[in-house]
Amino acid sequence: MKKTIMETLVAAVLATGIAHAAPLPLQDAVITATYNGSADAIVGLDHLFQLEPGSNTTALDPSGTGVEFLSADAMFGFDFDASGLLTVIANSAIAPGTYQFHFDFGDTLAAPLTAFKLLDGSGIGGLPVLSLGANGKSIDIDLTGTSWAEFASLTAQLDAAAVPEPGSAALMLGGFAALAAGRRRTRRS
Repeated sequence: MKKTIMETLVAAVLATGIAHAAPLPLQDAVITATYNGSADAIVGLDHLFQLEPGSNTTALDPSGTGVEFLSADAMFGFDFDASGLLTVIANSAIAPGTYQFHFDFGDTLAAPLTAFKLLDGSGIGGLPVLSLGANGKSIDIDLTGTSWAEFASLTAQLDAAAVPEPGSAALMLGGFAALAAGRRRTRRS
């Protein structure tokens, strides 16, 4: 009896997790960017990379095939994926200099960003610095002092806090109650 209850509970939890997958970290994000503190030094996809008022704000590329931002000097491209994967691409060989980028997601994220993990930095000399804003709604990328081979890239994974699902919590509480009831029955026997 106890084994059957436990198997049923595990199967139900797994099924609920699959049916109610959490939103992707950057799903539906709208991003506002600056480059070395200037909004005019970076341009976004929504404005077809043309410098005009508000061109430093863009939504994610719905096709997932292109970059969302280019630095106005065309040295760097930034691709954000709904899954949280960030790719920075050098459009040419780049010597060390001051390259600081700020990306603000405002209130467009389903959950605050809580972590990032550098996945690859092939073709880059020096150490890039990524940091999360205190509220989990922004990231800073400091490439100061790095050098880049032509078309070198940097990839990082941005992650958001897991948001507990009400259905999962209720299901787990129900499972614990069933286990407790099964134990009572076993003790009475």
